Amino acid sequence: MDSIFGLSHNVSLLLFAVIAIVGLIVLIAKFNMNPFVALIVAALFMGLISGMKMPDILTAFQEGVAGVLGFIAIVLGLGTMLGKMMAESGGAERVARTLVKVFGEKNVHWAMMVVALICGIPVFFQVGVVLLIPLVFVIAKHTGTPLLKIGLSLVAGLAVVHSLVPPHPAAMLAVGIFEANLGKTIFLSLLVALPAAALAGPIYGSYISKKIKVEPTGELVEQLTESKHKDLPGFGITIFTILLPVILMLFATIVDLRYPAENSFRQVVDFIGSPVVALLISLLFSFYSFGFARGSSGKDILKFTNECLGPVASIVLLIGAGGGFNKVLTASGVGEAIAELATAAHLSPIVLAFMIAGLIRAAVGSATVAMTTAAGIVAPIAALTPGVSPELLVLATGAGSIMLSHVNDSGFWLIKEFFNMSVIQTLKTWTVMETILAFAAFGMVLILDLFI
Repeated sequence: MDSIFGLSHNVSLLLFAVIAIVGLIVLIAKFNMNPFVALIVAALFMGLISGMKMPDILTAFQEGVAGVLGFIAIVLGLGTMLGKMMAESGGAERVARTLVKVFGEKNVHWAMMVVALICGIPVFFQVGVVLLIPLVFVIAKHTGTPLLKIGLSLVAGLAVVHSLVPPHPAAMLAVGIFEANLGKTIFLSLLVALPAAALAGPIYGSYISKKIKVEPTGELVEQLTESKHKDLPGFGITIFTILLPVILMLFATIVDLRYPAENSFRQVVDFIGSPVVALLISLLFSFYSFGFARGSSGKDILKFTNECLGPVASIVLLIGAGGGFNKVLTASGVGEAIAELATAAHLSPIVLAFMIAGLIRAAVGSATVAMTTAAGIVAPIAALTPGVSPELLVLATGAGSIMLSHVNDSGFWLIKEFFNMSVIQTLKTWTVMETILAFAAFGMVLILDLFI
């Protein structure tokens, strides 16, 4: 089916995507369909209505599931085990108490934003969430602070650096496409990220947490917060164990800037600093620091690492189905349709980069696809426009790629499940937070454009 009601092919594709996304929300919110099943139904519907060949629909969906879970399932498994070890040893409680003591109970959400901004620079968004979510649960439990107030502060910090700050992959690709200066981009991205994260995280989180009350599932909280130790581990060893994967990834990033890709030392460091290996090393170290050093036996550690995986099984399935839906939307040509329609608008390259990235993100759900596609389209236009900062083009594209994360984004389902929210609650919290983040970051880019 190429068009509908005499509309062009591109406009028809956009309409089909909207129908599929609205239909998905209705199936889950109105008819209480299992989200995993609803995502599969929506993906197949989108493929059929957009005119994709039937075998291609199934292939795209399966590739989307495999592409997301090949990374996420391993990260979630290793990260959840690390969180469980931290909880059982009392390490999460130690960090929570220290943060509360230093920042005060009223400011713990600001503390979580700062922790997220620092930890998020070298690590993927999903890795950061899995690593730090136990702290959110423990701090909320010990201080009585609303979960969303702390949780949105955490994910705002992680999300903004993931989309704006090199060396994250999409930002690095955009730096290359726009031929921007890497050091200048990193400096400007941090100037943009901090106020955007503050507005979308602690400030919006404080407001919305009064309107929406959520409690994580008892099973998940029990796995990630309960400790039977009365004497807590030291703050130093706890922080070192949690930040070990961050340190390894950061070291790999620094080595990448200094050595060519074929250098054998760089290849070894890149292997050790990859998210999967870095998390594995940290988990193995936690068996000592949070396990044997705390009096746990091998049998205890086996029990801890086995029992914590049950609660995340449904999260893994949902994220996989979200990745499949995302891939079908991309394969149907929705992204290209948006790009062609937006290019005809003849806007300033900075505004165009933000708009195209934002529309593609809303349509297909992937920040990386949105950022790389938008950068590829806008770069030739920007090259013909004198006086446009390539660094600000990178940041405008990154800002656009954050907005309107919803049911076609695997990150949406990750946050929904961890915070035990309904789809509507996740749209009011996570989706609005991401959109505030995007427009706040873009506002900062426009301000910087006046001076650069």
